[in-house]
Order: sequence, then C-alpha cells, then structure tokens
Amino acid sequence: MLDTKLLRDFGRLWPQVLAIALVIAGGVASLVLSVGSFRSLDETRAAYYERNRFADVFATVQRAPLTLVDSIAKIPGVAAAEARISKLALLDIENFLEPATGLFISLPRGGAPALNIPYLRVGRYPAPGSADEVMVSDAFAKAHGLVPGDSFSAILNGRKRVLTIVGTALTPEFIYAIGPGDRMPDNRRFAIIWMPERALASAYGLQGAFSSVSIKLLRNASEAEVIDRLDALLDPYGGDAAYGRKDQTSHAFLEHGLDMLRSMSSTIPPIFLLVTAFLINLVLSRLVALEREQIGLFKALGYGNGAIAGHYIKFVLGVAVFGIAVGSVAGTWLGVYVTGIFGEFYQFPFLVFAESADVYLLGAALSLAAAIAGAFRAIREIVALPPAVAMQPAAPPRYGHILPGWLSLDRILSQPMMMTLRGLGRRPLRSILTATGIALATAILIVSLFTADAIEQLVDVTYFMADRQDASIGFVQKEPAGIVMQVARLPGVLAAEPIREVPARIRSGNVERRVSISGRTRGADLSRIIDTDLQPVVLPETGLAISAYLAGILGVNVGDTVELDLLEGQRRTVTVPVAALVEDYFGIRAVMDASALARLMREAPSTNGANISLDASRTEDLYAAIKAMPVAAGLALQDTTLANFRRSLAITITTMAGIYTGLAAIIAFGIVYNSTRISLSERARELASLRVLGFTRWEAMRILLLELVILTLVAQPPGWLVGFGLAWIMKTRLAGELMRVPMIMQNLTYAIASAIIIAAAVASALVVARRVAGLDLVAVLKTRD
Repeated sequence: MLDTKLLRDFGRLWPQVLAIALVIAGGVASLVLSVGSFRSLDETRAAYYERNRFADVFATVQRAPLTLVDSIAKIPGVAAAEARISKLALLDIENFLEPATGLFISLPRGGAPALNIPYLRVGRYPAPGSADEVMVSDAFAKAHGLVPGDSFSAILNGRKRVLTIVGTALTPEFIYAIGPGDRMPDNRRFAIIWMPERALASAYGLQGAFSSVSIKLLRNASEAEVIDRLDALLDPYGGDAAYGRKDQTSHAFLEHGLDMLRSMSSTIPPIFLLVTAFLINLVLSRLVALEREQIGLFKALGYGNGAIAGHYIKFVLGVAVFGIAVGSVAGTWLGVYVTGIFGEFYQFPFLVFAESADVYLLGAALSLAAAIAGAFRAIREIVALPPAVAMQPAAPPRYGHILPGWLSLDRILSQPMMMTLRGLGRRPLRSILTATGIALATAILIVSLFTADAIEQLVDVTYFMADRQDASIGFVQKEPAGIVMQVARLPGVLAAEPIREVPARIRSGNVERRVSISGRTRGADLSRIIDTDLQPVVLPETGLAISAYLAGILGVNVGDTVELDLLEGQRRTVTVPVAALVEDYFGIRAVMDASALARLMREAPSTNGANISLDASRTEDLYAAIKAMPVAAGLALQDTTLANFRRSLAITITTMAGIYTGLAAIIAFGIVYNSTRISLSERARELASLRVLGFTRWEAMRILLLELVILTLVAQPPGWLVGFGLAWIMKTRLAGELMRVPMIMQNLTYAIASAIIIAAAVASALVVARRVAGLDLVAVLKTRD
C-alpha cells in the first residue's frame, strides 16, 4: 500500500521531483566532470612520462666536452644521463610573414634518444648522416599545413639553411610548448625541431661537445644532491644552474592546470551537494507537514515508525537515484567534451576521458548521503508524531501583534501585503530556510561567474597597465646594451627598451625559489612595474622589487633582506633589501634597476632582449629585418600573445566556469520552483477562501507571489556576501606560482546572478499562476480545518 502511495506521489509531484533531481544531477555531473577530467590528464601524463622516459633533472651549458657525460652518469642517484645540443633559431616559413622560432634539439647517431623520447606521429626520424633532414613538432606542422617532404628555412648560427621535414612528433618534454617571450603556447610561431647530432654540431661548431644535459634519477635519489653535483661539474664550462622537473616549464604549466582542476573538483561539487541536502530537507519537511494526517492514519492502521519512515526514505532515494543517473550521463558527456578540448590544447599522443567506476560510485554515495541527511529532520518528525496527535490538524499558530500599536503598518501597506507579511512572520523558520536556499543559489552563481571579472582584471593589469609594448625581441645570447640602438633603427620601430634577465635563487631562511631577476631601465615606459595599489613603480637605485605572492612565500616585506644565489657569471651569493612589492599575476618575479643589476653581476651593461613599440603600417618590413638578424632568437607579439591567452582561457577556465554556471542556474531554478510550489500547497485553502469571498484570480495569486518576491529580494544581499566568500576561497585555491587571478568582483556579476534568480522566480511564478487559476474551489474547501 505504501509503495502504491509512493508511485502516486511521484506522479502527483513530478515537477518538484524533477527539479530536485536536476539539483542532484548538477552535483553529480560537476563531480564526474571535474574528477574525471583531472584523472584523464593526470593518468595520461603519468603513462606518457613513463613510456617516453621524461627526464627528472635538466641543465644547459655554453660548451662542455662529451667526455663529461661519463662523470655525470656516475653521480650517486643518477640512473641515466644524456647529453645533446639545444639551440634557439629563427625560422622563415613560406607564406608566413611573422618570424617564427625553433628550438633545435640534436638526435643521437643511433636515432631515438634514451630520454625524452619523441613520439613519432607521421613519417620517420632523420637519417643520422643527413645534413638537412629534420623532424618537427606535430602541432607546428599542423598549424602551417606542413607534411613530410615540405621545406622551410632556418637561420642556424647566422647562416640560412633550407631544411626538409621527414616526420612529425610529440615529446613529453614539450606538452605545453611556450616560445621565448610568450606566456601561452603559439603553435604557429614556435616549433620543436629534431636534427641529427652531426649536422647540428657542425652548424654551431660543437663537434665533440654538448650544450644541454638531461638526467633520469633512481627511485630514492636526492634531487637536490644530484643538482649540486651536476652544477659543480658544469660550472667550469659556463653551465647555467640545473633544475628539477618541477621547474621545467612544460611540466610546471601542466601541473598548474591539474592543480586548478583538482581545486575545482574539491570546491564546487561539495557546494552543489550541500545545496542538494538543504533543498531535500526543505522540501521533505514541508511535504511531511502537508501529509501529517495521512501519517497519523497510517500509524492508527498499524504501520510502524520504521515502515512510514522507510516510505519517505524511498521517496528520497527514488529522487536521488534518478538525479544520479541523469548526472552521471551528463557528467560523462561534459567530461568527454572537456577532455577533448584539453587534448587539442595539450600535446598528448592520446587523451581519453577516464570513466572510473569509483568516481561514479563516489558521486552516487555523496548524493545519497546528502539526500538522506537532508531528509533526516523530516523523518525524525514523522517518528515523533503519536497517531492521535498526527490525525488532528496542526494547532493553529498563536496570533497577536508583533509591533506596538503605534507602529501598526496596516495604515501604510495594502491588505494583500499585510497578509503576506503576517504569513512570513508567523512561520519564521520556514521563511528563513527558503530565503537561505535562494541565497545559496545566488552564491553559487556568483562563484561560477566571478572568473570572468578576475580574468578581465588580470588582462587589464598585465597587458595594458604593465606590459604595454607591441613586441619583444629575444637574443640568442647576452649582448652589449648598445645593441638596443640597432634595434631602435629597425624599420617600423618607434621606441626600444632593453631587457636583462638573470637566473637566480632567492632565499629567506630555509625557503627558496628559482626566479629570473629582470633588469629594467628606471625610465622604462613600455614595460612598467606596477605595485599592489596598481600604480607605476620607479625602481630604486638599489634593492629588489618582488612579486607580492613571492613575498608571501618567503615571508618577507618591504625593508627585509633576502639572499640571492646568482646563477650566471661569477655565481655569487649576495644579500639585497626588498625595496617594493609589485603586482604580477604570472609567475614569481624579481625586478631591479638595470644599472644596479649590472653592478651586482660585476659586468658591463648588457641585455637579453628588447621591448619595442611599432608602427603598425611597417610590420612586414620589420619582420623581414628581424629574419636577417643573426643575433635574434625570436619575436613575441603582444597582440598575438593576448589572443592566445584569451583562447587558452576559453579552453580551460572559461569553459569550466561556463559549465558550472549552467549547473548553478539549474540549481537556482530547482530551489525557487520547489519553494513556490510548496507555498502553493500550504496556502491552497487560504487562496480558495479568498476567491469565494470575492477576490479575483489575480488578487489571490498576488498574495502568493508577493511572498516569493519578498523572499527572493531579501535573499539577494546574503547571497552576494556568501558568493563573495566562496569566490575568495576559489581564488585562494586556484592561486599558484605560475598564475594567479585577482579577487575582483564587478557589480555586473552580482546583477547577473540576481537576474538569473529573478528569472527563475518569474518562471516559477508563471507555472504556479496556472495552478492558482485552475484551483478547484469546492475540492480545496472540503479539506478539514
């Protein structure tokens, strides 16, 4: 009998059941999507790294003899060591005006390397004895429509060479391939190019020598000790400081992307499930109140507390199971979609959405737990009702004046408004719970929308307030500062400013990080330093300006001192004061006055590159001139970098945020709709009585809708506050050393979130209005008073 009633309840309450199920589906879908996408990337990366032997330690050197490799391999903890030649060079691609950059990597005479093994996509490896055969990165080849047999030109050590493509490949070393001066991958302007060792050594005069080394560590080896010993061996040959996998650019960016997915999977789904528990509690407790007399009758007929409680638990489980099924299907579909987008963005040989059974079981378990937890209070009320009490209508509330007589509002407000306010005031707990549910829905929308505001602030500060240059030229190696005058005379260049980058380790106490110290001229205007108040900083003649985020990691502030291990030149350790904190949303940086940095390095003024301002009408002449510059390693265009950044964000953060916003909108509708439908069920007799007394359908409906309007509007400010708090949590959890988003929230975001809630309220009101218009007055008034 109870099961028959259960089926009837599902049929009678199907709109509310569907609304609750969609809320549960949103929570399950968000969990399956985020955890599944994270696992897909993480497991694919782990398999790719292992199969293609991605190295653990990397180092570059000016020129070291190949005989040194045996000494490197004997360092305790080293499983394998491989030397190679690695050089940047300009590329000239047919029908492509902009100069591209290629990172040339030598292939050993035996063919495939022992570490960082390329994954061959098309064609073959270059013949070991060939002088002009190369293998290029697959993404670069696709971007230019290049296939085996096609040719392009490259400037190798000042000489232009025509090279023939014989194959395309991927590599675990450059899953996230960023060219010099760029912040995001640009497959059209940056390529990885593999060339036989003999040909590349001949081009750069490195016969019997190497310029780069990769190391694979034993399982329990100490990375720090291996790096120290490696630095000692390479130092006499002009070696740069060795670094571990965590500082390798591609791995670091990929790890940051995984951290973002991990943070989303542990932040947003729990919020959805919390709202699910709250909504079920709200709906079921009010449903039990409406079925109070039926519960008493069941008890009088001999049904025990367990049977009746089980009946309502079945109701909850039925809704939850339906929601879990819909959420699992939707989450899988969204996961496949998002994983496909990541597969296009990251250079993996394969990437398949991980449909792990435990993720679905976890989503189901959490949803069921949330549903049962939400139903607990209502079930407890069922058990507590004695049959004789339950069969009687609930005792009417005690009416009386809430406000003193002299504050009576009936002289100011209309009678329908007074009736609405009395109804809210006589049931304060119900009103508070309903407003809380609507506020939570608003908060979820705000936290889903805030990333758009944060990204726009990041773009504004980075690309328009700080880095305002049109382009940046990178040099193959350090050049005298006077070369900037030559750059300024290039066609189309309106202004040029030098850039000097020095690798270093910055340390405070036992905390240290690897950074690049950027030397800037004090009057630099193209690339400015912005402080935490978003004001330009004039660099002091001495001292160091560091990122506010880096200062937090080191635990220092303005006026404190830090130690710098200079990893270039004489490799000294110096102590410098922190002169200013700067705002930077990319990486962790340190900036000094160029003259002060030159004194610190004990060298003449020099530069690694130049920022330039361009005449847009002469860019073609500039491109041709740069392609003819032997010292140029690459050109980073600010407009292109910004476009790539926005496109990359659309693939990662914006896509995920858009999905979560859609799920949040579904939850918002579920909460508002259920609240309105239950209010109608509770007040159906009152509305019918008003109709009998002469009220029109609109006048009767207005009393019900006024309650919805008041609760919706009252819920907005708390929702804004909670949403801001959740956004702050999200911002904190997404912050990393490679990228951070500012805590910025535009008024439009609050307005959009509230507009969605109001739209859900309007849609609910329209549905309820039809039911109010169709009330059977006789049937409603026959119910017991």
